[in-house]
Amino acid sequence: MIEEAKLVETESGLEPEGEGWFVVNARDAAWWRHRDIFGFGCRFENRDSAHFPEVGVVLRVLQPGEPNCRYHAESTQEDFLVLAGECLLLVEGEERTLEAWDFVHCPGGTAHVFVGAGSGPCVILMVGARNPDGDIVYPVSDLALEHGAGVREESRDPREAYADLGPPRRERPPAQGLPWQRPGDE
Repeated sequence: MIEEAKLVETESGLEPEGEGWFVVNARDAAWWRHRDIFGFGCRFENRDSAHFPEVGVVLRVLQPGEPNCRYHAESTQEDFLVLAGECLLLVEGEERTLEAWDFVHCPGGTAHVFVGAGSGPCVILMVGARNPDGDIVYPVSDLALEHGAGVREESRDPREAYADLGPPRRERPPAQGLPWQRPGDE
C-alpha cells in the first residue's frame, strides 16, 4: 500500500515532504522564480527531497517577453499544453505563435523554448520524461538570443548554461487573474 505524502508549508506554498501520493491545488502549491527572467514555476514536487523520478511536471507562468528557460534539447520526450494566454514557441530555429489549448510535442532531441507573448500572462503545462542517463544540449541559436533565451556558447552542462544566474528562489506569482487564483490572492 502506498502511503500519502505529508505536505509541508514553505514560504511559497505546500510541498511533499517525502515519497507517496498527494493532492494539492496549484493555488496552494509551492512556486519558484529564477530571478526575474524565466517567469514563475510550480513543479508540484519537492526540489530537495521528493523529486519525481520518472516524469517532470511543471506549471509555468510567463509574462510577455519572458522565456521559460534557455533554448535546449533533451534526449527524452517533452510535451506542452498552453492553458491560457499567448506565447511564442522557438523550435528547431523556427518561431510559432501559440494560444490557449495549443499542444506541442517534442520528441527527444528537439531544440525548443517558450517565450511569453500577447498582452498578459501565459500559462503552460509542461510534462517531460526523466531518464538518469538522459542528455541535454544548449545549442547556440540567434533566434533564441534575440528573445533573451539563448546561450552564446554551446554547452551540455546546465550549470554552464545558467552560470550567469543565481539560484531560483521561492516566490508565488502575484495576483493577475490566473485561472486558479481567487480575488484577493497575492
